[in-house]
This record gives sequence, C-alpha cells and structure tokens, in this order.
Amino acid sequence: MRYPFRAGVAVVVLTAALAACGSSSDGHRDAGGAGPSATQPPAASPSNGPGATTSSGPAAPRTSAAPKLPTDELTPATGSFSKMQKEYLVDRVPKGMDPAAVLQTGQETCDRLTYLVKADREVAVAAIVTGEIADAKPAVEHLCTQHRKLVQEASRGYADGTYGAEQIRPGRYHDVSPTGNCTWQITGANGRNLGSGSAASGKRAEITLPDSARAFTSTGCYAWLPEGEHG
Repeated sequence: MRYPFRAGVAVVVLTAALAACGSSSDGHRDAGGAGPSATQPPAASPSNGPGATTSSGPAAPRTSAAPKLPTDELTPATGSFSKMQKEYLVDRVPKGMDPAAVLQTGQETCDRLTYLVKADREVAVAAIVTGEIADAKPAVEHLCTQHRKLVQEASRGYADGTYGAEQIRPGRYHDVSPTGNCTWQITGANGRNLGSGSAASGKRAEITLPDSARAFTSTGCYAWLPEGEHG
C-alpha cells in the first residue's frame, strides 16, 4: 500500500536525517562562502491549511511584529547574499537578528522538501498543505524554484478543517495518509448532505466536490490533493 504511514512521521524522520548529515541548501549558499549560522529553524507544526476555519481560529502568523531590518542592511558577516536570497530576506529579518540565520531557516525548508520529494512526492505536497513545512511558498519562490510545482499543487489542496462556499474548488480529490478515523462531509444549500464517508488508515479515498457544494469538512484525513495535478 502506498500510503501506510502518517506524513507527519515522514517529516520528522527525514528532518532528523537531514540534521544528522547537515543541510546542503541545493547549491544556493551565498557566493562569498559565508554559510548561514547553524541555528535550527523552529519545529514545523500542523495548521488547518489555507482558508480553513475551526473552533480554534486561524493559525498565528510565523512572522514577528518586531521592526524589520532595512533592506540595505541585509548583509552577512562575510561574503554576500545572492539577489534571490536577498529578496527572500526582505521584511523577514527582525532588527538585531543575523540575516544569515533567517536565510538558514528558508534553506532548511528547501532541504526538507527535497528529502520528502525523494521519499514520496504526495507526502511533500501534503506537508505544505497542512503547514507541517511552514513558509514553503517564499522559500520555494526565492531559494529552491525547482519545487514550484509542489507549492502550486498544494494551493489547490485541503487540510483537515471546515471550508465555506467561497473556499470550495469543485473537482476530484484523494486523501493522503489518513488516520484510522478519517471522516468527511460535503453539504449543499440549507445544509443538505451531498456526500459523506470514512476511510481506514492506509486506504486511499476519493471524493468529488460538486459545483453545488457549500461546505466541506474533513477530520483525521490529514490532507486532500486534487486528481491529475502532477507535473
């Protein structure tokens, strides 16, 4: 079976392996040879996905409200940042923090994606959908553009949560790494049930979100990805 394990476990295991052997940054270190500091990024935590609404409310933003370092001060202790690296750092470095440490976080995000893609591409996409790999979009946009298709596909997926009418994208979807109690429900106007079901752990489920859907709720399914979006 292709989906016998939780994607979150894969993220943890592969991140640990990455930490043990040292991150590589896919050849995007600064040209001056000044590698970012060894500071590890915060542990990625699951979120409810783009647009999801739950009783706990939306996930808190990762970026700090503290004043940011001006663009002209985004320089490493030695060497220099590339154009793309500097664009990634704009408005992301709090005053008093080493820009190289922030860059390291983005580069490690790219490293995690690279390792996950090698293990299972859909797990990598699902980890972006759920937020287990946080801030993937800016990191990919500037530091590892080879993963852009992963971010594009993730933008059309759903994490566990409840989604309203304006968040529904009609089409076929399949789940990724469901738990033993994966359940879902699709409702239409006036709360009319358009479809519901459950799936056992490791068994792939497929659903169709029709044009008439007004709400979609998923619990314990981890993530849903669109059919036919692999590039």
